[in-house]
Amino acid sequence: MLNSNQYTRRDFLSHAGAAGLTASALSVTGNYASAKEAAAAAAEAMPKGKAEHCIFIWLGGGAGQVDTWDPKRKGDPQNKKPGSLYDSIDTAIPGTQVCQHLSRCAPILDRFNLVRTVHHDVIDEHAAATNRVHTGRETTGTIVYPSVGSIVTKQRGAAGDGVPAYVLMGYPNVTRGPGFLGTQYGYLYLTETKAGPKGISRPKEYSTERNQRREKLLQSVRAGYLDRNRADKLVNDYDAAVEQAQAMAGPEFARIFELDREPADLRNSYGSEFGQRCLLARRLLESGVRFVEVSHNLNFLNGAGWDVHFKTIEDQYKLIEELDIALSSLVKDLEAKKMLDKTLIVVGTEFGRPSGFDSGGGRAHQGKAFSMIFAGGGLNNGITIGETDELCQNIVSRPVSIPDFHATIHCALGINPHDELYDPDNRPVPITDGGEPIRELFS
Repeated sequence: MLNSNQYTRRDFLSHAGAAGLTASALSVTGNYASAKEAAAAAAEAMPKGKAEHCIFIWLGGGAGQVDTWDPKRKGDPQNKKPGSLYDSIDTAIPGTQVCQHLSRCAPILDRFNLVRTVHHDVIDEHAAATNRVHTGRETTGTIVYPSVGSIVTKQRGAAGDGVPAYVLMGYPNVTRGPGFLGTQYGYLYLTETKAGPKGISRPKEYSTERNQRREKLLQSVRAGYLDRNRADKLVNDYDAAVEQAQAMAGPEFARIFELDREPADLRNSYGSEFGQRCLLARRLLESGVRFVEVSHNLNFLNGAGWDVHFKTIEDQYKLIEELDIALSSLVKDLEAKKMLDKTLIVVGTEFGRPSGFDSGGGRAHQGKAFSMIFAGGGLNNGITIGETDELCQNIVSRPVSIPDFHATIHCALGINPHDELYDPDNRPVPITDGGEPIRELFS
């Protein structure tokens, strides 16, 4: 039993926040054990998934739900008739249709969950919306919140030795970063699929033995400094980064990038460079990486990525088809390797698009109703969450906030979304901003 000397302010805030306790429940009885029991009960009430890894596919620019995962009546950009740009097709989920250019995902959609009613209040600012979807919170001038990848890294760590917990194949910026958690929970940034990060590769003339001697000398110098300056967070973070880089400098990590070890038919099934990044993501997971983000719009097939204003929408179908090829191959590949139930695939974007067309035939931004996707992850797949109106402009049922979406990711990975992190001033910050998981997706 906890006594008054053992029960700290942090314990009180954690337990009271998690369990929704009132002050009187504690002050009248002084029964601190009941607070701990209530907090434990609140944690048990959260669904706990069985996924061990996450692949987060990012459709930067704002993917239009009305032209992909939530199609409506056919529109006409020339006559400014609102609606979908493409025909709709049936899927493996009865009553759920998708765009015709998702023809490979459609027959295996029972491995997916379409979440059609995601919403936030950011409309015209890509950076702010990207930050909102990655961190689950509004941008503030006082604190930099960690990304979902960094939170997963903090809570779960790497699933194997000698590999990073978090790898990014996309845009290296603060939105994807660790925020107040510190650099040790940041990402390893990759620029290509053919080789590992060059910044940690040893020069060929350095043998393993020579490198070990050099590192032993540096370790003694760093250890001496840290003994005298234990509070120097910058040096401590640097020391952790060096240790991780050394572990990844050897041939074992480099072999992950040898995609030609995969059967040619499999490599070809993934398609373009984006598809090869998805294949590499699977290999990284097999090595023990916990969280991988893969950006899709790096090659700008249509000149603008998913940000389809004006005439750039004319080649939007190329993006959709490239996504369809890679995503369907990833799902089937993970399933064949018995990894799909242990791997949560997330397809995210900063906002959606309205069903109406702009003066050039393209689409503007829409944050009040758009789609994001789950696949695998041990969820109750084959369920479509939420409904929008006849033109995808308003939510009709089952709204899902960004914190709710984050809470679902965390629960799927066995993380309690109501647990607390601590900022540099030792203030508790809940993992999500009041998010509740989509409970229909959990058994």
